[in-house]
Amino acid sequence: MRRLLPQHVRAATFSVRRWRGLDPTQVYGYLDLLADELERLTRDLATANTEGERIRQALRQWQSRHTDCRHTSTTPNSRWSR
Repeated sequence: MRRLLPQHVRAATFSVRRWRGLDPTQVYGYLDLLADELERLTRDLATANTEGERIRQALRQWQSRHTDCRHTSTTPNSRWSR
């Protein structure tokens, strides 16, 4: 299935019927609202993906800096193995 993008919604056309059917002005007005919302959601998704990638990179850097870190405390009653 093809992804629906704002430009697809904006480019949609409908045939006009004289006696029946929907009001073209209302249909195109609604499609404009729908396209605006799709555009906002697309931007939000891109922002979230960028932020997620930034966090993944920061985590990788942190992990690589701390791979050689070892806790050497020998507290006798420690609950945590080190």
